[in-house]
Amino acid sequence: MGKQGTQAHLVWDWNGTLLDDIGAVIAATNAAFAELGLEQITLERYRELYCVPVPRFYERLMGRLPTNDEWLVMDAAFHKHYWTRAETCTLAEGAAELLTRRQSAGLTQSLLSLAPHEHLVPIVRRHGIEERFVRVDGRTGASTAGKAEHMVRHLAQLAGVRAEHVVVIGDAADDAVAAAHVGAKAVLYTGGSHSRASLESVGVPVVDSLQEAVEVAEELVAG
Repeated sequence: MGKQGTQAHLVWDWNGTLLDDIGAVIAATNAAFAELGLEQITLERYRELYCVPVPRFYERLMGRLPTNDEWLVMDAAFHKHYWTRAETCTLAEGAAELLTRRQSAGLTQSLLSLAPHEHLVPIVRRHGIEERFVRVDGRTGASTAGKAEHMVRHLAQLAGVRAEHVVVIGDAADDAVAAAHVGAKAVLYTGGSHSRASLESVGVPVVDSLQEAVEVAEELVAG
């Protein structure tokens, strides 16, 4: 890994970061909304309002928090529509090459997603990048919470990786929250669920490409 302690370990997000699926997300969201009689949403409005926990996002849209029963219906409807569309999504531009170069250089990276683990692993495998990561973790359990506690468990399984050398690369404010929760750094990417303005309000570096995200991540750890 070069000079010990000066290289970043990257924890990549999946949806909206490595996987270019924001189109599928919007289509699935609107298909789910149609089932529930809710107004359709544009990409711009989605990026303006999106937040985690996801019920809070629905609160912003509906003017109130969904009931538990409503949330279960919404969540099931979204996933039903999303996973039929996810199969046709491609990796983000340059993602496969970036991952390969880092692995070839002896640098480490892992993948942590709030996508259900049983769905995540097969799709990562189909894209031919599973072996680029030292660990791949999807969500187990309920989908209402954010990534912070998942990040705790993820890092605990990464032998020899210190939190101060970890940089989380994701497309959502919640990725930065999870990074801060464990004492890691974060870089946020504009290709996914949030607008640039909402990402910039978080207070961590914001980039428009994954190549730039990796470069900034290395600078954060080395500097």
